[in-house]
Amino acid sequence: MIQELAVGQLYSNEEIFKSLGLSNAGGIRTCSRNGTVTRAAVMTSLQGLHGAGENPYHDRLENGVLIYTAAGKVGEQTLSGVNKRLIEQRTLHFPIHGFVLTASRRDKSVGPQRWKYLGLLQYLRHYPDNQIGSDGNIRKVWLFELRIHPEPQHFPPAMDTAVWDDVRRSPNGLLSDDADDDEIVGGQDLDSVLNVGQVEHIRSRLLAMEPRQFELFIRDLLEHSGFGDVCVTRYSADGGVDVNARAKRGIWVLENTLVQVQAKRWLHSVGRREVAELRGSLQPFARGAVVTTSHFSRAAIKEASEPGKNPIVLVDGFSLSRVVLDNNVILSQ
Repeated sequence: MIQELAVGQLYSNEEIFKSLGLSNAGGIRTCSRNGTVTRAAVMTSLQGLHGAGENPYHDRLENGVLIYTAAGKVGEQTLSGVNKRLIEQRTLHFPIHGFVLTASRRDKSVGPQRWKYLGLLQYLRHYPDNQIGSDGNIRKVWLFELRIHPEPQHFPPAMDTAVWDDVRRSPNGLLSDDADDDEIVGGQDLDSVLNVGQVEHIRSRLLAMEPRQFELFIRDLLEHSGFGDVCVTRYSADGGVDVNARAKRGIWVLENTLVQVQAKRWLHSVGRREVAELRGSLQPFARGAVVTTSHFSRAAIKEASEPGKNPIVLVDGFSLSRVVLDNNVILSQ
């Protein structure tokens, strides 16, 4: 049994489910009393440990956020069963524990302690997306964004409810007052798009890039699209601007206009803050654009077109992948 949960510590599956009173299998595990969830755990395995058939989920850790794919390896996912339990944290205020698998179960060189504790998780939002299932077919999935709270660093499992109450009432645990930042615009209708398999394959390739590699790719794509004087800014301290470019004669109505781009190789959504920060970093008379591999919140879209403010162009991951496909751009291996 686990005497103390510690962030970064490794535990076995048996230790986890016995100490927290959870089921012993599944990615989303809950503990209930009289039909009401009192505790949950999210067990994630990042890509690379298993083949796509065994682990088709595109889970990722980004900037203190776990982007987690709902349960269901094949077919269209629904917000039912254990999947809807995560959403209930907002009203029932139960703790959610996060664990990430550090080694394949087939790796006999690693002992049973192979689940690393991430800390307590806070449900932020959920939204539809498209992924390739374990059968190789494109399907609709649901993504959850869960904020990782690495503090406190350690506490007894039996105290998790009290600890979570303290965390969620702290400044770091308070959620945004802007409900529109919880509403994500994305999840394209698969039936309405031609070549959707190719588009999603391209997006998965873009998501696999390192952040700097993605910025260089956006530079090359702008040049391919008819922009000139394209350059990537310094990797750090860029003020939110990653790529500068000027419209050439072929883009005649905007010829010589400076375009400043923020490139977000993210799986988690882009919110209002990122759009506002880019606008504040633009040079006078420049046009701004946020290009991402993910989606935008409703608040981000409203901020981009706010009356009286310099408009910001928003390009989500699906639209970006369509540009790559329509222009026959070859992605490097």
